[in-house]
Amino acid sequence: MTQRRHHYERAFESYLRDRRIPYVAVNEARKSLLPPEARLRLSGAEDGGTALKNFDFIVYGDNTNLLIEIKGRKVPTRKTPGATGARLDCWVTRDDIDSLRAWERLFGPGYAGTLVFVYLCEGQPPDGLFQEVIEWDGRWYALRAIDLDDYEKSMKTRSPRWRTVDMPSEAFARLSRPFSAPSPEALGHPGVVMDAGSNLPALAPIGGES
Repeated sequence: MTQRRHHYERAFESYLRDRRIPYVAVNEARKSLLPPEARLRLSGAEDGGTALKNFDFIVYGDNTNLLIEIKGRKVPTRKTPGATGARLDCWVTRDDIDSLRAWERLFGPGYAGTLVFVYLCEGQPPDGLFQEVIEWDGRWYALRAIDLDDYEKSMKTRSPRWRTVDMPSEAFARLSRPFSAPSPEALGHPGVVMDAGSNLPALAPIGGES
């Protein structure tokens, strides 16, 4: 397994391996420099398209391959047992959006930019709180994915100074979804739990049911 900087990425990569989902991990240590011909294709990119922030994974699906940017966040602590309405952080940087969009254009048809939020939970989340929960290295994580198109249409400026953007809670709850549909192998794996949520997943696994 590729050594990654954060436990969020390592947990997600373990999830992909356990599910036997084909992927390529991207080296995100530095930005990628683009040749002149690529800069011409990205005429609207910031800083002239000379460099792009790398994303984290290429994940191959049945109909569409996903260019994935992982964003690690924590589930807010609920002070009162049974309390509801805790807001899930879903902010990203403007560079995340612009670079992922540019990579999507470079890869061309058949590739779609996707943000995957990996939420660290203090313990195993209650049934029904999330539609997709995994266990890795003694920790519990919940996954929510959102298409770059959907995020960009609904995002609002969070901090002009730090160049961050965010989504309204209602929009994120409505537009985000599980990352992958369950497979027989996954359902039998002790580290993968799926509830009865009805949202369509972001990824259609190769060889899976449509």
